[in-house]
Amino acid sequence: MQSFWDWFRALNEASGINLTILYDSFDRRRFVSGFLMTLRLAAICIVASVLIGVVGAWLQGSRLRITRSVVHWYIQFFRNTPPLVQIYFFYFGIGSLLTATSASGTAVPIVSNVVWAIVSLSFFAGAFNVEIFRSGIEAVPKTTIEAAESLGFSRTRTYLFIVLPLAFRISLPALNNNLVNLVKTTTLAYAIAVPEMLYVSSQIWSDALNVPVMMNVLLLSYFLLVGFLVWVMHRWERAIKVPGFGT
Repeated sequence: MQSFWDWFRALNEASGINLTILYDSFDRRRFVSGFLMTLRLAAICIVASVLIGVVGAWLQGSRLRITRSVVHWYIQFFRNTPPLVQIYFFYFGIGSLLTATSASGTAVPIVSNVVWAIVSLSFFAGAFNVEIFRSGIEAVPKTTIEAAESLGFSRTRTYLFIVLPLAFRISLPALNNNLVNLVKTTTLAYAIAVPEMLYVSSQIWSDALNVPVMMNVLLLSYFLLVGFLVWVMHRWERAIKVPGFGT
């Protein structure tokens, strides 16, 4: 295996293509850790944002006006402000208020930068998911809901077992697009020093002075990562499609 890595060292000496992440074990470990952090951020934020979307869409149909107002202003806040500003708001604004005093007497944050990135990105994507699921719910025929109610289903059971599964099928194409954007938006965690793929790549090209090479590696890595997500979502979309219903 070492001869394989050494080939890339020789490639650098012969052509100047400096792929340190392949022949330098330290850079390789850094890049792999950044890639895994990006996967972790993306996976957790996808699950959390979908849950926020499902719950938020259900609360939009609440009989309580205050509940609908809270959801409405949540959507307006996170849809109408840049995600980078939101990350700064959580990390520097709220994070500065949530501190503890260490043994040396200095203030230390209670919530880490990784957690704030997850919270911010999940709320950002969740605001769009609420509207995506709302449109899917509105596309479910009213007669289907009336039939469920006539069989004695409560509002919650009707939503969970009848409306949501049908709305999810309708919403999946739009949800697919939003989740793809969410994966790409994880690069903004770089701004608060979360060691994801862009952050560690910037460290590598600062040390090895191989900016063009690492830029291309980064571009290819995100292309493959997002391409895999799109492939999975499209297969899932075809697998749960109901003939004659939705898209």
